[in-house]
Amino acid sequence: MSYLVLARKYRPRNFAEMVGQDHVVQALSNALGTQRLHHAYLFTGTRGVGKTTVSRILAKSLNCQGADGQGSITATPCGVCQACRDIDAGRFVDYTELDAASNRGVDEVQALLEQAVYKPVQGRFKVFMIDEVHMLTGHAFNAMLKTLEEPPDYLKFVLATTDPQKVPVTVLSRCLQFNLRPMAPETIREHLHKVLQAENVPADMPSLTLLARAARGSMRDALSLTDQAIAFGAGQLEEAVVRQMLGSVDRSYVLRLIEALALGDGKTVVETSEALRLNGLSAASTLEEMATVLQRMAVIQTVADAAQSDELDPQAADALRLAELMPADETQLLYSICLHGRADLGLAPDEYAALTMVLLRLLAFKPGSRQKAVAEKKTLKSPAPEAPVLPVQQLAVRSTPLAAAQPALGQPGVPAPRADSAPVASKVLAIPVRVQADSRGEAVAGESGSAVLRPTEEGDFWHKVVSQLIADDAITAMVRELALQSQLVARDTDQWLLRVERESLNQAGSRDRLATALQAAGHEVSLVVEVGRVTDSPARRNVALVAERQMAAEKIIFDDPFVQTMMRDFGAKIVPGSIKPG
Repeated sequence: MSYLVLARKYRPRNFAEMVGQDHVVQALSNALGTQRLHHAYLFTGTRGVGKTTVSRILAKSLNCQGADGQGSITATPCGVCQACRDIDAGRFVDYTELDAASNRGVDEVQALLEQAVYKPVQGRFKVFMIDEVHMLTGHAFNAMLKTLEEPPDYLKFVLATTDPQKVPVTVLSRCLQFNLRPMAPETIREHLHKVLQAENVPADMPSLTLLARAARGSMRDALSLTDQAIAFGAGQLEEAVVRQMLGSVDRSYVLRLIEALALGDGKTVVETSEALRLNGLSAASTLEEMATVLQRMAVIQTVADAAQSDELDPQAADALRLAELMPADETQLLYSICLHGRADLGLAPDEYAALTMVLLRLLAFKPGSRQKAVAEKKTLKSPAPEAPVLPVQQLAVRSTPLAAAQPALGQPGVPAPRADSAPVASKVLAIPVRVQADSRGEAVAGESGSAVLRPTEEGDFWHKVVSQLIADDAITAMVRELALQSQLVARDTDQWLLRVERESLNQAGSRDRLATALQAAGHEVSLVVEVGRVTDSPARRNVALVAERQMAAEKIIFDDPFVQTMMRDFGAKIVPGSIKPG
């Protein structure tokens, strides 16, 4: 006798054997028990979740004669009567399966409907099962609408599709629709364990977990992969063998990468990425496994008891260790970048180069790294502390004045420098050449909408505190953003009130980490954050300081005697945007 594959050998033959579709089984069982039967059923769902299987069980339930030949409609077909055995074998004359993928025209549908006028030959009902019904043409759908709406009492329609969006609404309205869900990996793993026990095939739980995840919700795919794994492993399933067959990345690489990212260890990240290349391991699988571990970490960070929820997972202890090592907001950030990074792999000429770039992108958000400093400087536009203003001679060279021969235009004088601005290295003779407007308010408005910076005493104090926390790398990522974009409204002895304009910044995790950083800096207070209008935040002060330093640099250039001579006598002018503070 030829070998029967597991997916066919262990196909459910009654509702009790169905796995992972309890909502469908319960509805159909109750309908059969009370004999409240509809004339048309539509089963939807992804591949391998049991659409055809449910159709056959339903056909047996409608036509079962019982072991003694005296049975009636039942939710528990006997499986031994002639009707049940013939339906299982695919030779029951009153049960017709039509594959709409290859019989999608109006002629095939009309040929099927011509049989509807004849009463059942063997069974109680005629059952027409149309698989992949969404593949039918528009004319084919129209041809069966009338019969589908008012079939004879002895006729039942069962439609199945993986894409219900393509089924016309006129057909949907005539059917009872049941959505068969993709099965959870835990459900698939338990079923595979029972199947392999029945087959006397030794298997460890990690290998079954890999197969269950690779099936992606399809029991049929899981059983087919199990067949392949049994052949690949010479009759037994072990994690290393199954991982090799699937081409999955060893979880140790993933754990090493996440730990290195948590510690900001760029060298280990690059070395591990190169090891993946040398071993030919999938870059997409790497990001997928990383996302899986990060998701588990995020759950553990939110629900402490989740670490003990799956004792069969040997990686639970590693996920718990990494969850304690990495802050919750960084876990969320890494998870998001891993998901989006998979799309980058197909765009790059080398998927491993793309993988390395994704990992470096993750590393760029770690404190202390050069990449992080550059990225955050561009994002937040916060100036380096105590940056000196260069002398006139150096700024004159950097400004690259354009001596364009145009008629000289008289320019009014510039405003006097602020008392607290950086000192100029050498004195220059100032003559009126140009009006320089105060751009501080415009700069702030450009960054924060129409709001203008209105300095307050509490703002002075909060700016100093936040600047020190940033200089000490005590706050990072979303916590740093919360501190920079918030305004200190009031201070009590044990509580400070902050205000932010965006609700997305008001997250419990960010507040707690900012409060912890403040306590470490000697401020034993708790934080309360409200949402409202902000007029004085460290970020706005930083923008104003940048604008002020730009004004000072431009004033030095325009006050330079050589520049004034070139502009007055030769009509030269400064290229806009060419002057940069030192």
